Amino acid sequence: MSKVIFSSFGQAMPEKTVAIPKSAFAGQETSIYWLGGGGAFICCHGTNIMIDPVLEGFDMPLLREAPITPGEVPGLDAVLITHVDNDHFSRPTCLDLAAVCKSYHAPRYLCSVMSEMGLPAYGHDIGETFTVGTVKITLTPALHNWQNGVPEYDYRQWLPEDGCGYKLETPDGSIWLPGDSRLLPEQLSQRAPDAILFDFSDNDWHITFEGAVTLANAYPDAQLICIHWGTVDAAEMSPFNGNPEKLMDRVIHPQRIKVLCPGEEFKL
Repeated sequence: MSKVIFSSFGQAMPEKTVAIPKSAFAGQETSIYWLGGGGAFICCHGTNIMIDPVLEGFDMPLLREAPITPGEVPGLDAVLITHVDNDHFSRPTCLDLAAVCKSYHAPRYLCSVMSEMGLPAYGHDIGETFTVGTVKITLTPALHNWQNGVPEYDYRQWLPEDGCGYKLETPDGSIWLPGDSRLLPEQLSQRAPDAILFDFSDNDWHITFEGAVTLANAYPDAQLICIHWGTVDAAEMSPFNGNPEKLMDRVIHPQRIKVLCPGEEFKL
């Protein structure tokens, strides 16, 4: 597990990036790799899925680079995107993975955007379930339609269902990425996941720190894989500026808090 170190501006960050080897895509267990930011790579018995990969082309300086480039990815069965924000929906990454990715999945509005880009995209409703290889995937509710009322984005009405989370059920257990979201009551009453890709950003359009503690303690046996921290060099911006150490004395069974380096393997 990674140590938490600090940038010259006091921003918590993982100690290094670990390169993801091509052999990781042939794994015969269920392994989770944090890609940095809000992204993850999951290899489940040879089924390869990335969620919200931002592997290149981000428009802000980074504290840690991605652990793999699109050109190094040998093959993907699916890319899942939660919402349109460019720290989750990287157009350059999605386009450069197209030669090796069989399918892209997203809420319906975002699917229409990806289809216009020429990607093989499939749109889904919240609560809908579909299967990719060995993994059953369900879209879970999220609330992150912050664009309403912002003049730059007033070309449409942004709906709650424009963003989502994903629950992945594997032969080795379940993995849940709630997505960028305010805390919702329905997020506290699901069947307990075995692992949560855990955003703890103290931001009103994210879960907030107290909301993250509430979510973690609603599922006291779930492994908590910390994401959405220590990647973007923005000490003044709360969505990028969480510190996993602050969770330790607030979360039931704190030993389940997993502070990974980008690219470090966690076996489910």
